[in-house]
Amino acid sequence: MEIVTHLINDTIEFYKWTLTIADKRVEKWPLMDNPLPTLAISTSYLLFLWLGPKYMKNREPFQLRKTLIVYNFSMVFLNFFIFKELFMAARAARYSYICQSVDYSDDPNEVRVAGALWWYFISKGIEYLDTVFFILRKKFNQVTFLHVYHHCTMFTLWWIGIKWVAGGQSFFGAHMNALIHVLMYLYYGLASCGPKIQKYLWWKKYLTIIQMIQFHVTIGHTALSLYVNCDFPHWMHYSLICYAITFIILFGNFYYQTYRRQQPSRRDGSSSSKVGKALSNGALNGLSKAANGAVVMGSKEEKPQENSGRRKRKGRAKRD
Repeated sequence: MEIVTHLINDTIEFYKWTLTIADKRVEKWPLMDNPLPTLAISTSYLLFLWLGPKYMKNREPFQLRKTLIVYNFSMVFLNFFIFKELFMAARAARYSYICQSVDYSDDPNEVRVAGALWWYFISKGIEYLDTVFFILRKKFNQVTFLHVYHHCTMFTLWWIGIKWVAGGQSFFGAHMNALIHVLMYLYYGLASCGPKIQKYLWWKKYLTIIQMIQFHVTIGHTALSLYVNCDFPHWMHYSLICYAITFIILFGNFYYQTYRRQQPSRRDGSSSSKVGKALSNGALNGLSKAANGAVVMGSKEEKPQENSGRRKRKGRAKRD
């Protein structure tokens, strides 16, 4: 018991020490005073994952079409705003894309970067609604481990990022991810508009490919920062590399299961296309026969031929 008490006291003392090196600019911003509100939101999210399906078990799924259209296009605008703010502020502050330390001053451009990163953190909390809508629509198959892991960890871990490093190297991954989410929510927004638009959305798998490229770029960029000994917390660099590797594994498995494993072979595809052509030709021929007044059904189609044969025979017999 004494060991546990000692461990808890050491943890509290360590947390108090970390607060002395935290970013003073963000401490009064919403959700940034302490981690409890963020942890409470994430815990409520996990609790809904457990109770939501039970609540919806014997109920009809919600359609939420208009809600999804508004939500998805709102996320498009929010992520575009975040990307624009990070890109413009970093450019104005003359950020380096190779190594950029955190400037904790009240310089307008640095505060603008910190503000955009805070909005990025908030957007990850809003994205919890993705899961809520899946459950309310009874799309339980969409709530995978990858989905939950991605949403829960991004919101929780980015609180640490904003609390201690709201600037510098943090801008790179955030503004790249925000741009990708513009494309992603644009896809989901268009898909929510109905079948007339859905037939043009052939590019879903390329979103997954872009996301996997993003994780590889993140690893390369972070490794380069370590190589040049960038003035940024090295433990965050190593943690980010490990975190990106988990996403490469999970997204790679998702891509394989969704787009590769279920893909038919070329021979099967060619044979099925031949069958399809034969069926379509048969259907067209049948329709043309019907248009000419012939009877389409096989048994009924033979009878006129038999009758005409009998008439010919009778005619020959009379001539003879």
